[in-house]
Amino acid sequence: MTKPLFLRIVQSLSQFPYFQQRDDATGKQGLSALQKCTAAIRRLAYGVANDAMDEYLRMGATTVSQALENFVDGIINLFQDEYLRRPTREDLERLLHSGKERGFPGMVGSIDCMHWEWKNCPTAWKGQYSRGHGKPTIVLEAVASQDLWIWHAFFGAPGTCNDINVLDRSPVFDDILEGRAPRLRYEVNGHQYKMGYYLTDGIYPKWATFIQSITRPQGQKASLFASCQEAVRKDVERAFGVLQARFAIIRNPGLFWDKERMGKIMRACIILHNMIVEDERDEDTQFDLSDFVEGEGSGTSQVDNSFSTETATNVNNLMANRAQIRHEQTHRQLKEDLIEHIWQKWGQGN
Repeated sequence: MTKPLFLRIVQSLSQFPYFQQRDDATGKQGLSALQKCTAAIRRLAYGVANDAMDEYLRMGATTVSQALENFVDGIINLFQDEYLRRPTREDLERLLHSGKERGFPGMVGSIDCMHWEWKNCPTAWKGQYSRGHGKPTIVLEAVASQDLWIWHAFFGAPGTCNDINVLDRSPVFDDILEGRAPRLRYEVNGHQYKMGYYLTDGIYPKWATFIQSITRPQGQKASLFASCQEAVRKDVERAFGVLQARFAIIRNPGLFWDKERMGKIMRACIILHNMIVEDERDEDTQFDLSDFVEGEGSGTSQVDNSFSTETATNVNNLMANRAQIRHEQTHRQLKEDLIEHIWQKWGQGN
């Protein structure tokens, strides 16, 4: 991260008592917020042991461990609402615009899972967190966009779960089920749709909110669609790669005994990742909502301030919303329209 961003984080965390510099019983000044934040970020970025800071920062292993724990808690408390938020209306407009430019109107991101190895998993839990004869892992489900911003993160499922099992536990569609998601309207190949979708790999079910590639494409249209879908879906894979490259602590096996602590570390790393993504955005490529709205005179994409469904006040509404998400006929129709749309946009002769 850049120095101004790091100093902003240090200044924000200085409001917590732990990061305020104090004198000890002998009148000697203790560690500063800069030292404690540096130690914590070095632990996250390099994945080194706690006692590796002794020579560089004059901090013992126990102090570094406490600094990391307080740093993670502070990052989550201060920045979670802003950097792990649900997409706002402006965010959805930008995501829809990006998806349309790449040949997928209505796409709001890509979804997939990654595993974090848990080296010190308790022996009694290893059967639950290990698949076959592999090592125990914990699963992270995430939704990412083209700029590598992670919009959704669900961490904690045992490593024996595949993507479908994690999806059954995930709150990724809670906003739609409960009627709290903004209403979408977009057009593909002359047909109107009212629900955004994610690009996925082949394991995900054929729902109206998922679009997979074609395993064995037959013909030029299917081959072009498969190649475009697989290229765009790599956004989430790139996000996982950049996240692990920036924070070696989640690339290396987890050395913690406490699963809850690992969850906090993962959440803090994702928040810091999104902060870096925002900080590195080129000002010349910032999305202008007014330009997008004016340029969409045909009304092919639109986000309303109203909610996507009726408020789910009872079980019947919840079940109706659930059926709408899992509607297989809508999935097939949307996929056929996308195949035709991509062929018209980038097919032979265009």
